[in-house]
Amino acid sequence: MTKVGQLERATQDHLADLLRDQLGYRHLGNWGDREDNSNIALDLTRAWLADSGVSDKLAEKALFELEKRAAVGGVRTLYEANREVYEALRYGVKVSPEPGAPNETVWLIDWKNPQANDFAIAEEVTIFGEHNKRPDIVLYINGIALAVIELKRSSVSVAEGIRQNLDSQKKEFIRPFFSTVQLLFAGNDTEGLRYGTIETREKYYLEWKEPSEVENKLDAAVLQLCEKERLLELIHDFIVFDAGTKKIARHNQFFGVRAARARALQREGGIIWHTQGSGKSLTMVWLAKWIREIIANARVLVVTDRTELDDQIEKVFKGVNEDIRRTKSGADLAEVLNGSSESLICSLIHKFGSSDEGDIDSFLKDITAHLPKDFSAKGELFVFVDECHRTQSGKLHEAMTALMPNATFIGFTGTPLLKADKQSSIEIFGSYIHTYRYDEAVGDGVVLDLRYEARDIDQTLDSPAKVDQWFEMKTKNLTEVGKAQVKQRWGTMQRVLSAKERLDRIVADISFDMELRPRLADGHGNALLVSDSIYSACRFYELFQQTPLKGHCAIVTSYSPSIADIKGEESGEGVTAAMLQYDTYRQMLADHFDEPADTAVGKVEQFEKDVKKRFIEEPGQMKLLIVVDKLLTGFDAPSATYLYIDKSMRDHGLFQAICRVNRLDDESKEYGYVIDYKDLFKSLESAIHDYTGEAFSGFDAKDVAGLLSNRLDRARERFEYTRESIKALCEPAGLSPSTQDYIKFFCSSDTGDDELDGDYQRRRVLLYKLAGQLARAYADLATEMTEAGYSASEAAAAKQDVEHFTKVAEEIRLASGDYIDMKQFEPGMRQLLDTYIRADTTETVTNFDDLSLVELLVKRGEAAVAALPEGIRNDEAAVAETIQNNVRKVIIEETSVNPKYYERMSELLDALIDARRNAALDYKAYLAKIVDLAKQVKDGPAAQNYPPTITSPAQRSLYDNLNQDADLSLRLDAAIRSVKKDGWRGHPFKEKEVRRAIAQITDDQAQAELVFGLAVAQRDY
Repeated sequence: MTKVGQLERATQDHLADLLRDQLGYRHLGNWGDREDNSNIALDLTRAWLADSGVSDKLAEKALFELEKRAAVGGVRTLYEANREVYEALRYGVKVSPEPGAPNETVWLIDWKNPQANDFAIAEEVTIFGEHNKRPDIVLYINGIALAVIELKRSSVSVAEGIRQNLDSQKKEFIRPFFSTVQLLFAGNDTEGLRYGTIETREKYYLEWKEPSEVENKLDAAVLQLCEKERLLELIHDFIVFDAGTKKIARHNQFFGVRAARARALQREGGIIWHTQGSGKSLTMVWLAKWIREIIANARVLVVTDRTELDDQIEKVFKGVNEDIRRTKSGADLAEVLNGSSESLICSLIHKFGSSDEGDIDSFLKDITAHLPKDFSAKGELFVFVDECHRTQSGKLHEAMTALMPNATFIGFTGTPLLKADKQSSIEIFGSYIHTYRYDEAVGDGVVLDLRYEARDIDQTLDSPAKVDQWFEMKTKNLTEVGKAQVKQRWGTMQRVLSAKERLDRIVADISFDMELRPRLADGHGNALLVSDSIYSACRFYELFQQTPLKGHCAIVTSYSPSIADIKGEESGEGVTAAMLQYDTYRQMLADHFDEPADTAVGKVEQFEKDVKKRFIEEPGQMKLLIVVDKLLTGFDAPSATYLYIDKSMRDHGLFQAICRVNRLDDESKEYGYVIDYKDLFKSLESAIHDYTGEAFSGFDAKDVAGLLSNRLDRARERFEYTRESIKALCEPAGLSPSTQDYIKFFCSSDTGDDELDGDYQRRRVLLYKLAGQLARAYADLATEMTEAGYSASEAAAAKQDVEHFTKVAEEIRLASGDYIDMKQFEPGMRQLLDTYIRADTTETVTNFDDLSLVELLVKRGEAAVAALPEGIRNDEAAVAETIQNNVRKVIIEETSVNPKYYERMSELLDALIDARRNAALDYKAYLAKIVDLAKQVKDGPAAQNYPPTITSPAQRSLYDNLNQDADLSLRLDAAIRSVKKDGWRGHPFKEKEVRRAIAQITDDQAQAELVFGLAVAQRDY
């Protein structure tokens, strides 16, 4: 049973026992002091290959190839090396026993017989790099490091373990070690286990969910994920290298594919419903790959119903090096199916029909007339139908089965099935294979929660009678029938004019949001506006050109301007809808391509690609896309945060549209926002917040549970929760704490106790995180405090709290030395504060010119104190503490470069601190001395203090740490430079060459280890 406050060491001991006793891993011991630790334990790998019957010659050649693939350095990235190692592990290493002899495959892992492999663990595996690291537990399979586990004690967030994994993969630490690693774990006894792979960002680490009788969350996850067969299955079947990013399956993808495999083996179809944003495309990839590898003569056809989805499917498969044939026409598809060379095909659903997607009868006649007499779809066909909820009528299914009578059909959908369609869909495809609902995905952190608000746009006319009078005058020469026809087409002029007023109001409303709403105002997020017609979209665009959004918004619709559009439109009575659309598009394209308008026509496709790319990659430059039907399915833009709806929508279309803003992005995106100008859910009318009753009435309530929640209600809850959390964190600092009280609570006084120092750091990280969340939560409410239920005094108190804790966080960043490191922790924070907190003041909290405090001391001397926040600079003790912490941080960071020098610097700093505490130095004298010390720390050893032959920082480091022996230092420096190769750190063979060169100069083993450690740390080498 886990004890309260369970220590990390106890957790590690317990987990090591679990892996050994319950999962059958060999325990290799504690490798903290073991020499030559590496990600490939050659002795273990050689022994396993020998036991597997591989000859010594083949084994050595295979190991040479593996080490070559595992090398990281120079232009060779960790991603590239890891991908090549993975390919060697999964497909075996092909080597020739003799020159000219055919290649033989050496399997480094026995995938078919998991128990035949050597599963082992080592603890505290010390790895040398630019800065050494010591992963808690490394899982070796046949001597190859395939997994790393970082553990934290029960009171420390599992996020800390994730960050340790990420730090270890940096160039400054032990990046080359991870070239073989396939899975990375971080865990503790309270939160359980999180998993990812190399370079997985913290927010994308996953939690495994599977029923277990084991009560402890960490134990349960380890027993499930590290069980021998499961671990190998995850690595073999559920990893992809997707266009520069390595990915591993989520639990829903894993179990969905597994369930579909069983159906495929029985040639039985069904439906996989995994909600929008949960990785449906990769589920297809993993299933298609398995089917083609396991089932003889298998062929997979992926069918979509929209061009953008067809594009997306092709990109996903090609992104993971799966060669997919994208058919260009119905005839092309028939030709491919009639052949047998392509085993992976994708096609648009409308290629199954003629000109009309729904004209299945004509298609069946046409296909019968034109197919070769001997036509038959070759192979074991499996048809994946994407977005099957909207494409699969009985007739359409009949058309597909006419072409492929023996195919197995598997439907994929990101939205629930309509109640009315469930039975027919199940009759066509079969029952549900696996489901993963929206509320499950939100709970797992796979997608973001959505916040909803309906906005009422008042529509009034100053003089309706005059409008009627004007309309009568314009139509006075028409017969009553003519007048009726005009009215039937256009409606009354009241509607026309009020529509313009309504558009004006919507444009003003969105423009206001662009200036004030989180992520829109700071340029980290952007928005989509769904319009009810191409004409309205063009009118919106024209109006936005009169706002600061000019040049930062675009229209993306199915329209493409053609001169034929405006033939016969000119009547002399003004601009028609067709003319407006044509002129607006032509001008927009001309502006984009920076050339005459007539030459821009016809470039719509390139324009759309450009603006979509900018929308995703440069949200601050492309802030708004105005759409009608396009981009509402299959368009994944993490930057998209707000969806404005001015179109009547319901059921599938609405579900998919609102899911455009639920994708994960950076820390500043905590929710997606849906703003409804059509009151689709009748929430204004009925004052209820159950958004499943109107626009989603076609779905079963349980299928759309938790999809939307009221923005203001949730915004207030979030603000108050974060406000109480940061108050609780800061409470131990005192009842009315001063800056100095906060510094004492959040900043270590150099205790020498690593565990205690770690506690201080964790407090600070939590403070920064909560301060950022508080500012964003306040920004979501700041202009609507009254509507959210706050009185004037309560609103003022809320603003005061935000201002106070923001200042506390900034002062602690400076006092602790975290200032530069934490600058990018809160994207857009400065803009939020300037907008909501400091709108009525010109106060500048810091004026550091992007320099660290130590750099500022070197540059400005004592005048640097003036750049500190008022709360610090007016308190001499706080100034002293702040400078000390910043200088100490630089000393710690640089110690490995020259231990002796920085040890002297540390002693000088301690002496200064003691003198100040004992009142032996007044404040001014102390300040002068510590400024001088900061210069010595920052600049490093001065040349005048060394013999003239000792000229480089590396030589000075050797000289300082080898009893000032200039001759020995120069010989060692020359020896290291003569053998070091690019990317030598962390590479076993290259490191051995450096060690050997050092050993040829000194036979003192302790001295040789010291020199090697200095060499690893030197930037010169």
